[in-house]
Amino acid sequence: MTSTPLIVTRDDVLLEELLRLCAAAGVVPEVAVDAHAALRSWSGPPLVLLGSDVVADLAALTPQRRDGVHVVASADAAPDLLRLALRLGAETVAELPRAEAQVIEALSDLGERAPALTVGVVAGSGGAGASTFACALAQLAAVAGPTVLIDLDPWGAGLDRLLGCESDPGARWQDLGHTEGRLGARALREALPGRGGLGVLTWAPDETVSLPSVGAREAFAAAQRGHRTMVIDLPRLQDPIVEDVVARCDHLFVVVHASLTGVAAAGRVCGRWGRAGATSLVVRRPGLGVAEVSEVLGLPVSAELGTQRGLAEAVDLGVGPIRSRRGPLARAATAALRVAAVA
Repeated sequence: MTSTPLIVTRDDVLLEELLRLCAAAGVVPEVAVDAHAALRSWSGPPLVLLGSDVVADLAALTPQRRDGVHVVASADAAPDLLRLALRLGAETVAELPRAEAQVIEALSDLGERAPALTVGVVAGSGGAGASTFACALAQLAAVAGPTVLIDLDPWGAGLDRLLGCESDPGARWQDLGHTEGRLGARALREALPGRGGLGVLTWAPDETVSLPSVGAREAFAAAQRGHRTMVIDLPRLQDPIVEDVVARCDHLFVVVHASLTGVAAAGRVCGRWGRAGATSLVVRRPGLGVAEVSEVLGLPVSAELGTQRGLAEAVDLGVGPIRSRRGPLARAATAALRVAAVA
């Protein structure tokens, strides 16, 4: 799939408007002047801008449903247009000129990278250090490219605190949780607090909100489009949004205390979320043998995590858990990222 959008219209005035919006977004489109020409290119482009003048013709050809179809009208959309747009599986019906910003944002996202490598981290038991490990993964991933760290635990310490950016300005869940409509990838990336190529989406201090399913899913979709890597710190509670996020993950790491109680608690988490080939363990030492933990939980071990000296001091200094690539936390996070990249 290329980053070239497809415009389908025979209306010269509408075409001129859409070409102007493409230029504003910095993309060069392919143009089809009728439904049959559109059908020949239908599956390739990442985004289709379908003029209201050709919607009926294309709907009559019953093309295969696909993502990224937007119907564009230069006047108020008629009820029949909305019905035909639904038949085609269109994501939106954009009425120009009032929807110009929406169209430009959708086009601008085409210059972004492929969807981010998405990694979830969950604690097998309380106090396993999953949030710290998630921060370590994100810090290392940010060296290679834009990375976002997403906090889904409203009762945690706050991932921005662990990384030392809790006082930085930027958007939090309170600002994004009730987002309606499409959230731009670039807009989200530029809005988040963070540093060094790492953005953090968490809660504002001393304030929590529940995450509406629509707003949260839109935020995740924008984060995936706008970053190279997305690391998600997951709570252990069962929740429809959390379950949806886990399903999006390319790989899930369960951080396990190598103790009898830690392994027993992790067994319930692995039983609920574990997926063959897409879930592995990060084992906190000392304690039971790594092979024994793997056998009991029925999952491979991606990394062993020893005690890291000076961890609390590093967090207090605001530099995040990774101060050196030679420490046990950095070594474990490096090993885990290698596993996630090829899983």
